[in-house]
Amino acid sequence: MTRKPRRRPTTQTGRFMRLTGMTASLATRVAGQRVRGSFQSDADRNQAREELMRDVGQEVAATLGEMKGAVMKVGQVASQMQDILPDEVSEALSVLQKASTPMPFSVIRKQLRQELGDEPENLFARFDEEPFAAASIGQVHRAQLNDGTEVAVKVQYPAVKESINSDMRHLRRILRLGGLLKVDADTLDAIFDEIRQQLAEELDYEQEAAHLTEFRRFHQHQPWLIIPEVIEERSTDKVLTLTYESGDDLDTVATSERYDQATRNRLGQRLFDAISEQIFSHRALHGDPHPGNFAFRPDGSLIIYDFGAIKRIPDEDAVIFRRLMRAALDRDFNALEEALRALGIRKEGGPEVESEFYAGWVDLLMPVFGEEPFDFADSRLHIHLAQKTRSTPWRYLESFQPSPRTLLIDRVLGGHYWTLKKLGVHVGFRAQLEHHLQADHPPQNDD
Repeated sequence: MTRKPRRRPTTQTGRFMRLTGMTASLATRVAGQRVRGSFQSDADRNQAREELMRDVGQEVAATLGEMKGAVMKVGQVASQMQDILPDEVSEALSVLQKASTPMPFSVIRKQLRQELGDEPENLFARFDEEPFAAASIGQVHRAQLNDGTEVAVKVQYPAVKESINSDMRHLRRILRLGGLLKVDADTLDAIFDEIRQQLAEELDYEQEAAHLTEFRRFHQHQPWLIIPEVIEERSTDKVLTLTYESGDDLDTVATSERYDQATRNRLGQRLFDAISEQIFSHRALHGDPHPGNFAFRPDGSLIIYDFGAIKRIPDEDAVIFRRLMRAALDRDFNALEEALRALGIRKEGGPEVESEFYAGWVDLLMPVFGEEPFDFADSRLHIHLAQKTRSTPWRYLESFQPSPRTLLIDRVLGGHYWTLKKLGVHVGFRAQLEHHLQADHPPQNDD
């Protein structure tokens, strides 16, 4: 049966009632399944729970998909938390990663008038009413300045900031219902604090403008990496106007004859260099790997948009990441475990882990960073990782846990795996990785 579309809640009270109603509904269903489960066999109980989790995921996804703002954004992040949510719930939430329905232009006009003090036709020589991109917290319109400069204007939806705390509280309650989560309360609190901090940054367009300027400066030695420039006189904390930098999206690159294998390999290598330098040298990482935030050109140029979500990496963590990668490359499993403990992934006091267990994971992951070219187009790494995770011996389940220190970094790296796969990159990253592991200071400008 097709779900009948419901009217999108546009007020704080409406959002509160919608989320509260969903929470109560899920609580009733989970409690009912617990009662029924006490009279079922293990096989029937497991099957019923899988079906319930799938239904729960679909209901949560449908409700969050009707809403703009923080709750939908957190739902998008939650869809990638395979270590935290049941597979059925994560899979259902993945629909939130798709393009969002835009707001009516009347809402955007009002927001522009409130933020910039005038009607869009008086502020710009041209302003396209139809957005060319829409997301959970805002949408982007093409426009032109009076001097002829083509720009992109990102407009934040009204009242998004005001709903963050309420939305986060409700979503946390929803995800904790019926023991859906695989982590303890302290770890969940740390993860949500990390997400809340990232959301607060992403909703501050003045801070994003500062990020854009910061990363443009950091990457100036890489002329092939293009980052839009901020138009300050047409920007506020809720409106961000940038130079329009055109490029081909990932689907176009994957199918266009203008991008031969050598060009796609070069793009993959440059993406790897950019992300590695951000982690190990700049210690600040572009935090949203969504394909819509990247574009490409046949000359090998890479364009990065949307610097709202930036992950700051403490010096201590950057040092540990180096130790972790070095240990994996050298197959030094004692050093590998020490690094995992330092990051909070390996639980203190958990059951001992044999070297053979670490060896299995290293053998699975390290070919990506090998000297021989790795064929991302035909890669089944994601399938093998899922299979290995499911087959993890029970005695090790209490030995590891997700770490809030690496959660968003894992999300970024996982997202870029899919970008490299879609690009069809066929290269070996070992030499590049060795270079970045040895470099301990920001690179010098080429001029």
